[in-house]
Amino acid sequence: MSARDLRFDINLSILFTELPLLERPAAAAEAGFAEIELWWPFGGPTPADAELDTLARAIRDAGVDLVGLNFDAGDMPAGDRGLLSQPAESARFRDNIAAATGFAESLGCRALNALYGNREDGVDPRVQDELALENLALAARAAHGIGAIVLIEALNTPENARYPLTTAAEAVAVVDKVNAETGLGNATFLCDLYHLDRNGEDLTAVIDTYADRFGHVQIADTPGRGQPGTGGLDFEDLFRRLVAAGYTGRVGLEYKPVGPSADSFGWLPRELRDTKGGAG
Repeated sequence: MSARDLRFDINLSILFTELPLLERPAAAAEAGFAEIELWWPFGGPTPADAELDTLARAIRDAGVDLVGLNFDAGDMPAGDRGLLSQPAESARFRDNIAAATGFAESLGCRALNALYGNREDGVDPRVQDELALENLALAARAAHGIGAIVLIEALNTPENARYPLTTAAEAVAVVDKVNAETGLGNATFLCDLYHLDRNGEDLTAVIDTYADRFGHVQIADTPGRGQPGTGGLDFEDLFRRLVAAGYTGRVGLEYKPVGPSADSFGWLPRELRDTKGGAG
């Protein structure tokens, strides 16, 4: 595949889940990866220092770098997809901002993903959108304080029926509003090719139109969300188009492995997994 000019990292909230969280950074390193990303890995918005330190130590001891982190998005297995647009959960999100940016800063992580949150029955969508803008601006200002970007993502409707950002254009419109509100320019688009393809978007058009707005790219094959080669996406072409469009950031592996995680990387030559210090 045309991947030599791209920089890959591995999401340890969806890969190596056969192992306890604290063992996954070492497993990523054993598989040849030097960079990892995580969904918010703690049970609440403000974990104890000891819990933060234990995970940070496991990451450092494995010799991998944390390059992406989600803000607290609520109970993801139960269907939560972010807190920042939900009036009842806004305080929880705001409490998490300092914890998430502090943990990111301690490990040199400079990208934080802020999931927008589901629509709520009985709440005017305009109220949710106004609250989202307030909270995203707070998050962007805090991220700016550590030299980081905030990522805003579109999700697919079949699996996330109440999530309102379903197209690249919708997510980029929110990015623009946040940047206009803060004047900082550090809100960016997280382009998840799996989610966009599940929603029927033309991925070629998305790359051609918005590549300069991408803060991060994530991949999985469709429709099953497995590793490249298990579905219908032409990753050789997509990688080539990303490079041609000038994208120099990271590509996060955010797929559910078909088979053991360690056996799911055959599509990516080992010499291309450790790209620390490369492009991006």
